[in-house]
Amino acid sequence: MEPFTRHTGVAAPLLKANIDTDAIIPSREMRRVSRHGLAEGLFANWRYADAGARRPDPTFLLNQPAYAGASILLGGANFGCGSSREHAVWALAEFGMRVVVAPSFGAIFQKNCIANGLLPAVVAEGEVNALARWVESDPARHRLTVDLVETTIHAGTEKTPFAIAEAHRFRLIEGLDPIRYTLERADEIAEFEGERFAAHPWVRLPEGA
Repeated sequence: MEPFTRHTGVAAPLLKANIDTDAIIPSREMRRVSRHGLAEGLFANWRYADAGARRPDPTFLLNQPAYAGASILLGGANFGCGSSREHAVWALAEFGMRVVVAPSFGAIFQKNCIANGLLPAVVAEGEVNALARWVESDPARHRLTVDLVETTIHAGTEKTPFAIAEAHRFRLIEGLDPIRYTLERADEIAEFEGERFAAHPWVRLPEGA
């Protein structure tokens, strides 16, 4: 997983509350067993006037030239609620999103973000709205810089703090996906297993079983 320390990018304000994972990627778009190829289905019900023909709706934010290449998403409260589908995070990441800023997140969605290197930054609703107003005045020039080391969002000369659990912050900065995070304690795991098998030898399966 790519380590995250600091990122600057175009921010797209999609300030609806309760954007659920089915809105992020509808179930019909999850036709793959791989995490790749999902970006096309991101916000499919909103991005396309005709989802079957993939005809873009020019009124949807991410289809507008001003937000081309957006890598930061400003969302509303309870972003990522609904089902636990990890595809929602995979689709956002493949589309190019590195950060989602919102007043609150669905709990499972938030954990899926951490596992896949997408930063879920918690910012009070009024401050998200203020960031959106600044961005909307000139999206191409008014880019946000998100600093995970400082836990701040820079909008010009203004700084807005954001909240994230320290354990999550550590994993993102170090680029530790769940497997690498577990392997960081490989010595402790091996020690535990040795003690466990010594005390209960019947637990260990016979070789070749």
